[in-house]
Amino acid sequence: MARKEPAADAANPGRLKQIALTYKMTRRADKKIGLVLAAVGIVTFGVFLAIGFLIGHPIYLGILGLLLAFLATAIVFGRRAERAAFGQMEGQPGAAAAVLDNIGRGWTTTPAVAMNRNQDVVHRAVGKAGIVLVAEGNPNRVKSLVAAEKRKMNRIVADVPVHDLIVGTGEGQVELKKLRTTMLKLPRVLTGPQVTATNDRLRALGDLMSNMPLPKGPMPKGMRLPKGGPNGR
Repeated sequence: MARKEPAADAANPGRLKQIALTYKMTRRADKKIGLVLAAVGIVTFGVFLAIGFLIGHPIYLGILGLLLAFLATAIVFGRRAERAAFGQMEGQPGAAAAVLDNIGRGWTTTPAVAMNRNQDVVHRAVGKAGIVLVAEGNPNRVKSLVAAEKRKMNRIVADVPVHDLIVGTGEGQVELKKLRTTMLKLPRVLTGPQVTATNDRLRALGDLMSNMPLPKGPMPKGMRLPKGGPNGR
């Protein structure tokens, strides 16, 4: 027991430091974050305290209001921090892969299953909704990459639905901040065992990074993907 307490004490400063760092990063993109959090906390606490005076239990409702104010503030902070992070990541290479890595349980993601010399890239996610191909890059160029991946899917997992999403702000595209929500709204058509079986069959495909004959260590300066490489266009 005595050994666990120092470990817990050491972890707390780390968590506080992480929260402070997240707040600073969020404030760079959201200048009103401090005022918003203060307003949420004060209003929530004030409402419950006022109700407490009305019904004659200000202490009980005050304590409850304080706890709920903290909870409401944490929820609002989390959402605005997420929104700020997406805003900073928007348009950056690999941003979609970062979102897919945090999509949640039940999904297996494989980044960069296809890429061309212009660094347009397609990522793959497998879940109960089936297979989702998420492309980022030039909308006109990634369509050919997505089409090639779909043909692969049809040869190996023809009985599994395949969805494709292009990350961007144009017509018919999905904004980065809405990518996770969009995927979670897809209809669930597979069971757990079917998802596992689909992943096992897809492992035969591998991914771009494991199939490419890349040298060990840092990539040489100026190196480009070979014209005959996987899915090269």
